[in-house]
Amino acid sequence: MIDIPDQISTVWIAAAMAAFLVKHFLADFLFQTDWIALGKERRDGWLLPLLIHAGLHGALTALLFLLVAPPLAWLGIADALVHGAIDRMKGIAGRRRALVPSKTGFWWLLGADQTLHHLTHLVLAVVLAAAASAG
Repeated sequence: MIDIPDQISTVWIAAAMAAFLVKHFLADFLFQTDWIALGKERRDGWLLPLLIHAGLHGALTALLFLLVAPPLAWLGIADALVHGAIDRMKGIAGRRRALVPSKTGFWWLLGADQTLHHLTHLVLAVVLAAAASAG
């Protein structure tokens, strides 16, 4: 069980949020190749690109926890699963509605996708900051 204390250091919560924002930028933008970005959206052959993409998110999350709260590094697996599920749902929804950048729905879907990822990171950042504040 993850114990969240009544008080969490403001410095740790800010640092954890910044770390997860950087992690997201790295994994979703800088390290995501065209093969991954396009591949995970395909109707067929999507699994390997999605596994690599979600796995990178999970690995970076695990690294953040290893640096601050090693017993919670398993949350990298949880992040990978959640990230992969969000991206897969986005891919399916975008394909079913034939969404392309020239359609407003494409941007709404992208915004929803990014918001869900950031909400995931908010939860992870609270857990990381709580662990750092308690220890």
